Amino acid sequence: MELQANVHGDPLEVCSLEPLTGFYRDGFTRTGPEDLGSHTVCAVVTAEFLDHQRLIGNDLSTPVPEYGFPGLEPGDRWAVCAARWMQSYAAGVKAPVVLRATNIAALDDVPLDALTECAADAPDDASSLLEG
Repeated sequence: MELQANVHGDPLEVCSLEPLTGFYRDGFTRTGPEDLGSHTVCAVVTAEFLDHQRLIGNDLSTPVPEYGFPGLEPGDRWAVCAARWMQSYAAGVKAPVVLRATNIAALDDVPLDALTECAADAPDDASSLLEG
């Protein structure tokens, strides 16, 4: 599969290997013509987000072993359908997003400003996070 870019235009980084995520179950938010749901947002799911997704008909908590789906717990990273993430965001349920692992294709359904507002990425140089 060809290399795909994240929302910054850089090479797409891994979203999650445990649990193994992605439409192609390769850990990435890669997409292609067969990915009708556009599983392109790398979200860090929260209890509130999981509850809201269940309310709108997208149960991400219940395991579905026949599809290799373990069921998610708060704190897991998951390649979420862009439109589903946007539904929660519009309802005020703003799941954190790992921008480096979010596919540029997500911008077809989600404004960059919304994703950036919810960014959970750490900077390359984490020393800027330390108070001196």
